[in-house]
Amino acid sequence: MTALTQHPEQLSTTNLLRFATAGSVDDGKSTLVGRLLHDSKSVLTDQLEAVEHASRRRGQEAPDLALLTDGLRAEREQGITIDVAYRYFATPRRRFILADTPGHVQYTRNMVTGASTAELAVVLVDARNGVVEQTRRHAAVAALLRVPHVVLAVNKMDLVDYAEPVFAAIAEEFTAYAASLGVPEITAIPISALAGDNVVEPSANMDWYGGPTVLEHLETVPVSHDLTACHARFPVQYVIRPQTAEHPDYRGYAGQIAAGAFRVGEAVTVLPSGRTSTVTAIDALGESVDIAWAPQSVTIRLADDIDISRGDLLAPTDDAPAVTRDVEATVCHVADQPLTVGQRVLLKHTTRTVKAIVKDIPSRLTLDDLSQHPAPGRLVANDIGRVVVRTAQPLALDAYADSRRTGSFLLIDPADGTTLTAGMAGASFAAVAKTAADAADDAEWDF
Repeated sequence: MTALTQHPEQLSTTNLLRFATAGSVDDGKSTLVGRLLHDSKSVLTDQLEAVEHASRRRGQEAPDLALLTDGLRAEREQGITIDVAYRYFATPRRRFILADTPGHVQYTRNMVTGASTAELAVVLVDARNGVVEQTRRHAAVAALLRVPHVVLAVNKMDLVDYAEPVFAAIAEEFTAYAASLGVPEITAIPISALAGDNVVEPSANMDWYGGPTVLEHLETVPVSHDLTACHARFPVQYVIRPQTAEHPDYRGYAGQIAAGAFRVGEAVTVLPSGRTSTVTAIDALGESVDIAWAPQSVTIRLADDIDISRGDLLAPTDDAPAVTRDVEATVCHVADQPLTVGQRVLLKHTTRTVKAIVKDIPSRLTLDDLSQHPAPGRLVANDIGRVVVRTAQPLALDAYADSRRTGSFLLIDPADGTTLTAGMAGASFAAVAKTAADAADDAEWDF
């Protein structure tokens, strides 16, 4: 093992798991999260007292553990989850960052937010209802976001008399569906979040199940945070030029390393310009270091005075990504207004934002059978589809399959800054000569 992978900052992250919960409405996501927090002794006394008081006001004898995450007034009044609720808790074995995401169809976009950085997704299914369309949608989102581990939590087993055949049928259907989406690992667990069966403690009502509880699986699932093994990428956030008597010639490029590692003496390429230079110094926390890696925030200095600004990307010269103005990607549309062919948008990739036009929407994913509906013409809220976007300036994107950080982007409404679409870049294709019609269409955008 190299000294790089043994660094304390790297080791400290191996005990952290980011995970998200998802599922159809009323499947019990918030109750599961509340049960996890309560039974793992991660709830403060005043928090529990507040939940007990709120439950009594609603006429409930037992505390409603869902209120530990449903904090918005509208959520408590309606008994639903509307926004993503983040919770931080820890056990002796691991630390957790949890995103409890909504179940309603109109809030599917919130799952994209919650699962975009997750290493594991817990998808809940009501044992009485089985796999429904929203279950398939959440499985598709988890697959598109390359979430490496998916847990199927078949909830409310107490309402089906803890019947093993019910669980087995649901687990078989979901596993086949998720596997067809390319989900690499699926673990099915029968639970009752309300009663606490197989959440933190093993259930005495399901002796036919010999697998882990939800918490046991969360504590033991292997998680890799080694971004140093990825392609090295450094999006520039800010150019530092003090021009003071003490630092008259200082020129540094500040930002957070998105992936990989950078070393003093390494040859790098500045994208999209393609100019090359050598790393002469790396400043981190006021000190010079010989090496830095993701996700450290550093200032990199180069041997040559190159015109570099916010949005440019530094990459090793022998491992630089291709530059393109044509982006083909899979997207999840998150805005209420539709995305249409010919629409002018802004594309935000890392620290770079450029003007762009939606050139084509080749297909929309049909969740029932995973077929592609060709040429839909537009995508509406919560649709998943393929898009082709042309940008006004070249971008250095990786494939999302290679890098979740530098393969993702957002499409933004230039009029009001609303986020329209979350995109995962696929294989980029080479830019082609613009036709006269394209030039006329794009004239006002100065392509």
